[in-house]
Parts: sequence; C-alpha cells; structure tokens
Amino acid sequence: MIEMRSVVLAWLLMVAGPCFAQQPPPPPAQNAAGVSWSSLSPQQQKLLGRFGDQWSSLPPQRQEALARGSQRWLGMSPDQRSQARQRFQHWRSLPPDERRQLRERWQNFQSLPPGQQAAVRQNFRRFQQLPPERRQMLREQWRRASPAERQNMIQQMRERRMERMQQRMQQRRPGK
Repeated sequence: MIEMRSVVLAWLLMVAGPCFAQQPPPPPAQNAAGVSWSSLSPQQQKLLGRFGDQWSSLPPQRQEALARGSQRWLGMSPDQRSQARQRFQHWRSLPPDERRQLRERWQNFQSLPPGQQAAVRQNFRRFQQLPPERRQMLREQWRRASPAERQNMIQQMRERRMERMQQRMQQRRPGK
C-alpha cells in the first residue's frame, strides 16, 4: 500500500518538486479570524493589493493561503517565479476532475508520517535523475497498466528492493 502511494504521489511531487527544496516560511501573525491585513509585510500587501478592500471578508483559510503564498513568492528567485508561473498555468489548464484527483493525492501525501513522506521525496528525486526518455517510458508504462498490472509492478519493485538490501547486507558482512 505504501509503495503504491509512493508511485502515485511521485507524479504529484514532480509537479510541485521545487517547492520541497525549501523550508516553508514561518506563518504570518494570525488571529481567530485568519490573517489580519496589517500583519502582512508592505511587500505582501503590495503583491496582494487587489484583495485589500475585501481582505476581511475572505474566509480565514483563504487569507492564510494567500499570506503563505505571497511570502513564498517574495522569497523566490526570478527563475523560480517563472517556473511557478508555468506550473500555475498548467494547473489552470487541467480539467476540474484532474485537479480534484491531484488535491486528493496531495492530501494523502500530507497525511503520511514524516518518514514515509521522506521516502516519497527520495523516490521522486531518484525518478528525476533518470534520463528523460526513461522517465517518459515509465510514465507511459504506468499509465497504460491496469490496476492489477500496477499492483504487480509494485510487488516486483518491492522484491527487487529486498534483493538489493540483502546483497548490500551480505557485502557488509566481514569475512565474506
């Protein structure tokens, strides 16, 4: 089950990969009603200016998301901002059903214990290090596979991983 989540979430992480390279910024000051406009930095207020007049009427979760996003945006380099714009444009071009699925995958990832999240990130980094042709081939292979075939692929990966672990352990044993 964990392996299947790892594979499924790898795609989501691919889209959001650069976000994981940074620690999230500390949250802005909050009150019971969300984030107060006055607690935002002048740069954040300028960036979020179009929301200024209606800020107090926004739901607290929306205020918090906008405050966090603006803080992240201000901490990005021009290249990171360009990549973020491209990812956002891609997100907006997705059909609503696909967006919903991605949100669910993200929530599943966030519900994993930290150790499993780290394993998913590590699998993602390994995937990213593969040559582009190999990544595309694996994506296509996964996309075309039936649920039963996917389960079989996951089981084969587990078996190969266990074999590699056993080989490493045998190599570390003294006298062998």
